[in-house]
Amino acid sequence: MDKKQKWAPGLEGVLLMLLSHIAAGLEVPLDLPQPPTITLQSPKDYIFDPRDKIVIQCEAKGNPHPSFSWTRNGTNFDGETDSKVVMKPYSGTLEIDISGEKAEAYEGTYQCTASNEHGKALTNNIVIRQSRSPLWSKEKNEAIQVQKGSPLVLHCRPPAGLPPPVIFWMDHNFQRVPLDNRVTQALNGDLYFSNVLPEDTRSNYICYARFYHTQTIQQKDPISVTVLTNNPKGERRPGFMWPIGEMSTKMVLRGETLELECIAEGLPTPEVMWQKDGGRLPSGRTSFHEFKKTLTIIDVNEDDAGDYRCTATNKLGSVHHIIKVTVKAAPFWISAPRNLILAPNETGILTCRVNGNPKPKINWFVNGRSFKDFYEDNGPKVEEDTIILSNVQSGSSAVFQCNASNEFGYLLANAFVSVLAEPPRILTPANKVYLVIMNNPALLHCASFGSPIPAITWFKDGQTNIKNSDPYVIHENGTLEINMAQPMHSGKYTCTATNNLGFKENHVFLEVKEPTRILTQPKYRVVQRGMSALFECRVKHDTSLIINISWLKDNGELPDDQRFEVDDESLTIRDVTEEDAGTYTCITNTILDQDSASAMLTVVEKPDPPTDLELTDQMERSVRLTWIPGDENNSPIQTFLIEYMDMLHQPGVWVNLTEVPGTSTTAQLQLSPYVYYMFRVRAQNDVGYSDPSVPSAQYRTNPSAPDENPTNVKGVGTEPGNLVISWKPLTGFQSNGPGLEYKVMWRQKDVEDDWTSMNVGNNSQLTVTQTPTYVPYEIKVQAFNDYGNGPEPAVVTGFSGEDLPLSPPDGVKVTVPNSTLAEVQWDPVSNPSIRGELKGYRVYYRRVRGQHDSQEEAEQQEQVLTFSGNRTEAMLPDLQPYSVYNVFVTVVNNKGEGPPSPNKTFETPEGVPGPPSFLNTMDHGLDTLTLKWGPPLSNNGHLTGYTLIYHPVNTTNELGPAKKKFFPANVTTITLDSLNASMLYKFYLNAETRKGPGPNITKEAYTAIDTALIQPPVQPGKVPSVGPVFGTVNTSVSEEGPVISWEYFGHQKRLFVEYVVENSEDEWKRESVNGTHSHTIKGLKPGTSYWVRVVARDGADLAVHETTNVLVTVPAVPNRQVDIATQGWFIGLMCAIALLILVLLIVCFIKRNKGGKYPVKEKEDAHQDPEIQPMKEDDGTFGEYSDTEDHKPLKGSRTPSNGTVRRDESDDSLVDYGEGGDGQFNEDGSFIGQYSGKKEKDTHEGNESSEAPSPVNAMNSFV
Repeated sequence: MDKKQKWAPGLEGVLLMLLSHIAAGLEVPLDLPQPPTITLQSPKDYIFDPRDKIVIQCEAKGNPHPSFSWTRNGTNFDGETDSKVVMKPYSGTLEIDISGEKAEAYEGTYQCTASNEHGKALTNNIVIRQSRSPLWSKEKNEAIQVQKGSPLVLHCRPPAGLPPPVIFWMDHNFQRVPLDNRVTQALNGDLYFSNVLPEDTRSNYICYARFYHTQTIQQKDPISVTVLTNNPKGERRPGFMWPIGEMSTKMVLRGETLELECIAEGLPTPEVMWQKDGGRLPSGRTSFHEFKKTLTIIDVNEDDAGDYRCTATNKLGSVHHIIKVTVKAAPFWISAPRNLILAPNETGILTCRVNGNPKPKINWFVNGRSFKDFYEDNGPKVEEDTIILSNVQSGSSAVFQCNASNEFGYLLANAFVSVLAEPPRILTPANKVYLVIMNNPALLHCASFGSPIPAITWFKDGQTNIKNSDPYVIHENGTLEINMAQPMHSGKYTCTATNNLGFKENHVFLEVKEPTRILTQPKYRVVQRGMSALFECRVKHDTSLIINISWLKDNGELPDDQRFEVDDESLTIRDVTEEDAGTYTCITNTILDQDSASAMLTVVEKPDPPTDLELTDQMERSVRLTWIPGDENNSPIQTFLIEYMDMLHQPGVWVNLTEVPGTSTTAQLQLSPYVYYMFRVRAQNDVGYSDPSVPSAQYRTNPSAPDENPTNVKGVGTEPGNLVISWKPLTGFQSNGPGLEYKVMWRQKDVEDDWTSMNVGNNSQLTVTQTPTYVPYEIKVQAFNDYGNGPEPAVVTGFSGEDLPLSPPDGVKVTVPNSTLAEVQWDPVSNPSIRGELKGYRVYYRRVRGQHDSQEEAEQQEQVLTFSGNRTEAMLPDLQPYSVYNVFVTVVNNKGEGPPSPNKTFETPEGVPGPPSFLNTMDHGLDTLTLKWGPPLSNNGHLTGYTLIYHPVNTTNELGPAKKKFFPANVTTITLDSLNASMLYKFYLNAETRKGPGPNITKEAYTAIDTALIQPPVQPGKVPSVGPVFGTVNTSVSEEGPVISWEYFGHQKRLFVEYVVENSEDEWKRESVNGTHSHTIKGLKPGTSYWVRVVARDGADLAVHETTNVLVTVPAVPNRQVDIATQGWFIGLMCAIALLILVLLIVCFIKRNKGGKYPVKEKEDAHQDPEIQPMKEDDGTFGEYSDTEDHKPLKGSRTPSNGTVRRDESDDSLVDYGEGGDGQFNEDGSFIGQYSGKKEKDTHEGNESSEAPSPVNAMNSFV
């Protein structure tokens, strides 16, 4: 078929049809035939150092392994004829030893070809050039003289090296010329001065060129520059030294680095700014150098073309320059051709998509030959950058080369077409386990190979066919991706590779693990030096992964120091030092992931003491203190404390003077006269105060008159007729000078006009005598010294000495509002009679006797109440009713009490009595009790009688109905009758007056015990019952068990129901029944009889009361199954079984009569069936086996010969439901025990015949 007609649908259809044949990074297993593939080659431009070997790399793979050949400058290069050239074994790499040879002989353009029987692959053209570092051309440099302020250019003009050299300027001493905004080195190496200064004068400006490959440095002859100052240039606007003019152009290739520079002159030195007209400078790729004179843009693309404007500005103006940038491009790949694997008769395409500026030209080659020469007229179809291969056949493998070129370069790519027919194979290792952290992508690989290309299918857990949809993505290379792996995605995955030649599958496993997370992160710590620092790092991780926790300090290892203690979840640093400060990072990792957290440690200490104290601005009353702060030790200084010592008055004692903020280093200090000062400073931060600084020099202030007078001036009389004036004296610091004394002045207030004065030295009080009693005085105390008087003192008022009051209070009256309270009133005492400061009044009172008493009581203590101030009434509390009291009042001053007022007698009215003095019980009878009591200790009136109230009390402390009785005052004994025997009673008794009843007295007592109701058995070691008795004990039976009820009238709180099996020697069991009158005993064995009793016990667990023993029988559990004996189906079944047994008996009887019997032992040996048991003749059963095995007895229809029932047979008989008891019937005649008799368990009975089988058991064996 004509190829042109075959591809008539056009390229677009072909692309759609053949898309599946293109696989990125296709790898053919090396055990299969394949054309060569270049794996390593040297760069296109190879500059070598003539002192080293030339190594031109060329490595390739293929099957068969390729052979290698070279061309140089387009002709064959036979290295075997040159002893200096060696090709590595199994490689095309050339090593050329150029020692002793001219290196130029090996320069040229080399290309390597790798060949095997399936094709040829080519490397790039590799241009080999020798590095060169030529010498500077000889030229004479004229000395330069330039006026100050002028611009200057020193040209370098380095020799052209390969590669170009690095330029820098130095002097004879190899010191670099300092560069700044004024002095700039251009990209071509020239040195520009925007304006020269006198310090630019030097005779040795030298331009150096360093050649990279040869590591040599060449230097230009020195240039001498002299800056003249006789005619300096003045200030001027900027102007460009480079580039010249208003506009310039620049071309740059795509992907390279664009460097633009603008160097301006002017005075002052201009500043240079850059911008792009109509756009912005690209962020992230733009940088400025040489003090913004150079603009650099890396990785240039087409968008970077345009107009770039540089502006130079100083205070006199600005100037602009525009650089037009164009971007060209050497060829670059859009899509390079890729290896193609085709099966016979398949169709495929090769594409070679490139771009560039100008647009590259594409040429195709096959095995190194031009496409047309290789195929002539019958080759594949070529459409621009695409080759279409149709119906390929075996043996048509080849390597295609695509060459794309323009004026700026070329690209060369090899892509082989291999025609193979190969069943699928999976290259990923089998049963590989992939581990991934939850919420991360999981990639399960299924690398495969086959021709045709196999189709990849994935399955989960061998069943679910995985589709290419969320969360799964099946990539073109067969890899299965899970976007966010979850625990539910764990499991077994199977990938299958299928083509028309076969099928292959592979299993991999995915395990999704919990992420590693730091739950408790280390926290920022501020620690004082010498203390400990603790950083916590609590981690959560997948338990199936091994966790590793490590710590870093400042991104490095922890110091090798025993002070650093690393535990499972913490880092402790003991005895912290300043060097321990830094950032500590906890890193926790597994083989799959990691987490980290950091925290800083700041080591603090109290500040270092300030230094260099200096006194300045010295004046009479002030001085300025200045200091230098010490190291704050990582904790900011908050305040400075300034202290002073007075060397004259208090040497050795430091006193706080003032505080200033921590930001200050100076303070203006206010001083006092006549002090020899020394100062020191202490700094304070959060840790504490620093040590004090070294003291300042001594500073003395001149004496002066006192600035203040004594304080706390008082005038107080200590005796009648005197006045003591006292004060707090000034300190030496406050004296302000030598000769300190005090001028004391006083006068009687409102009586005298003139002051009486006296000078006092070295004392703090003065006593004035012969004063009137308790009169006010005005007092002043003034300080003075040798340099003058202190300020005018303040006037204070004092009083002369006091004397005892002269008169008692008059008009004392008493009012009695109730039986326990009295109000006393009196007239105030006049001030002259008080003769001092009134402190208050005192009221004295005493109980004389009761109103019913004829004589005064002895030893009644007098009571006193004191009332402050000028009071004229008082209340007397807590008086005793029906009593006679005396009362008198006195006045009180600071000296003491005055004379008492005349006694005043008053009486309190009648009140309620106190409680009876005692209440006792005696003569306890069965229904009687005798009470005896005493009268109240305080009748508080006329006693009218007693009231008695009493209640019975039951065992739960509840009170029964109350009874009340009243008795005359002369009755103190009473017998109560009609009481209950063995009963607790509670009694309340109170006395009464005409005013009412008094408080109660209480008592509890029991009546006597009725011994007829007590029948406790007296047992050895037990105390016979005494005390209250039990009432009637009743028993009944419920579904849960026996119910016991009783009555108890005793006082014991610990009651128990006790029980034991009848005729058993076991100990009695008991259950607590406190606070109740009935109890159900649960869990007793059905069908068993028990003795039961109720016992009251004391705190020592001894029986105090107990009832007689009562016999209780627990009924057996009734059959809860349906009574099948009355069911029609059961009756019919029983009849059928009986008929079957009858038939069997007849058959056996006939067989026996026919002589078909044989010994049992032989039958047992022949039949080892445990279900076949011999029958005995003596119990009416068959002693021999039937010769027909079909007549074997029904399973479960008989009891085994040993008398036991096997568990694998019918073991759910009604014996189990009846708890194993004897066969019994309830009162209604229903069956509650076994149908048959008891099971025989003794082994010696095993040879006897068992009882007849139960029909129920027979039925259960069928169910």
